[in-house]
Amino acid sequence: MKKQEKEQIKPEEEIVQGPIVETPATNPEQDKITELTNDLQRTRADFENFRKNVEKERENAKKLARLATVQKMLALIDDLGRAIETYPELKPLEKNFEKTLKDLGLEKMDTKNGIEFNPELHEAVMSAGEGNKEVIDETLRSGYLYEGEVLRPAMVKIKLQ
Repeated sequence: MKKQEKEQIKPEEEIVQGPIVETPATNPEQDKITELTNDLQRTRADFENFRKNVEKERENAKKLARLATVQKMLALIDDLGRAIETYPELKPLEKNFEKTLKDLGLEKMDTKNGIEFNPELHEAVMSAGEGNKEVIDETLRSGYLYEGEVLRPAMVKIKLQ
């Protein structure tokens, strides 16, 4: 088989590298073209970075505007919660309102009685009882998470068990 392989490769099919052609280093036209090409590439990269930075800033501005709006709504949300507790006929509004808040990225914290106290989520203003375990006894003001982060801690009364 080696004989057949040798016959198949002919000398003219071998890859022949030609002489290395060096361009004169003192060609001012080529140097100018290279310089302008490099300037154009840098300008394009700068513009692309600028465009990305503007887009990030725009997104941050939108997030900050939503956050500021939601923070201002907290008092209104508290008032509506008290109104729903006082007037049971408003109860059907609660689920729709909670869905709207969730769409805005705002979630009410779970502060039912008996849940373990978490200082990162809850603000204890009173405590009663004796023991080592701290659990929520009463919610005095609801707490909210905005996009998974604490916007306002829940104000709670804790009981030691």
